[in-house]
Amino acid sequence: MSISIENLRARQDKLSGALKAAGLDALALNPSPSLTYLTNLHFHLSERPVLGIFFADAPPVIVLPELEAPKLQELPYEITAFTYDEEPTTWQNVFNRALQNRKIEAFGIEDMHHRLLEYRYLQSALPQARIQDAGEVVASLRMYKDESEEAAMQQAVNIAEAALKAALSQAKIGMTEKELASELVLQLLRHGSEGDLPFQPIISTGPNGANPHAFPSDRKLAAGELVVIDFGATFMGYYSDITRTFGIGELSDEQIKVHKTVQEANAAGRAAVRPGAACHDVDKAARDVIDAAGYGDFFIHRTGHGLGVETHEEPYMRAGNPMLLEPGMSFTIEPGIYLPNRFGVRIEDNVVVTADGLTSLTTYPRAIEIIGG
Repeated sequence: MSISIENLRARQDKLSGALKAAGLDALALNPSPSLTYLTNLHFHLSERPVLGIFFADAPPVIVLPELEAPKLQELPYEITAFTYDEEPTTWQNVFNRALQNRKIEAFGIEDMHHRLLEYRYLQSALPQARIQDAGEVVASLRMYKDESEEAAMQQAVNIAEAALKAALSQAKIGMTEKELASELVLQLLRHGSEGDLPFQPIISTGPNGANPHAFPSDRKLAAGELVVIDFGATFMGYYSDITRTFGIGELSDEQIKVHKTVQEANAAGRAAVRPGAACHDVDKAARDVIDAAGYGDFFIHRTGHGLGVETHEEPYMRAGNPMLLEPGMSFTIEPGIYLPNRFGVRIEDNVVVTADGLTSLTTYPRAIEIIGG
């Protein structure tokens, strides 16, 4: 699989239209998921600035170090490169040349990704231009997945679920969270994930599970406890993000009740997904189940977040978000209950809105499973 020439050109054309609609003359992007989305070019943030600049009415340009220039060979679209050497005192002149003779009054950036380093070069090259956040402009493009994107996300899910099954076969009482996390990373890579994982797996046992973003520790898997496993794989630059909660040995009635409640909340959230439904309605559907069970105070985060070339992007399933769902939107459904100093439960699926409802990319069983025997 690869991004087609037609898709890349279509993305850049849509961006031009979106910039015009937003009253922006150009958009500047650091190395970021959005830059890769629009160009299929991969860079990392370093002391050497890289800036892709997209215009509302002209082909893009890119400022980059000479050593990165080979990446531009044989690109299927027009882009003008402005390269610089290792002498930092000359870099501002290169930015100036890239933007000279451009009539730019309003410049957009992604404030979640843009660094002060590139901002200063940009501001010096265009001292009269108004620079503003254009994150929503880019999000409006990335939020809708085409068939190739959905296929990549499905493969990222398939890899992750296969890796989880393999890792759990090695789980045993006495293994530490770190050891199980390491085994899961190994299995993700063995099963085909790209090395740039969405995030390092979260493995949290017992009371650590009450922290939604716990970091794997030396705590050992013990009988009578729950373990939350939150992880994902990467395929063609697209991510999966999955959570399941497992039991170790014999569980208490309350542990089983809380897990069942979260399982029902997850199902309610997924059932609420359809074109025209509001994001806050999806959140409410899941939250109502947990409220009714008496655990409302312990569901301490939103029900879901968008998923694609970032693990957190638009749209967000949260209270107060009136955005209406449309086909092609992809996101997580991940209700949870977290009882401080005791245990936590989260069940997370990856879904895509269809013409009449949703497709769940994730298929791993949601019912309680006992591991570590």
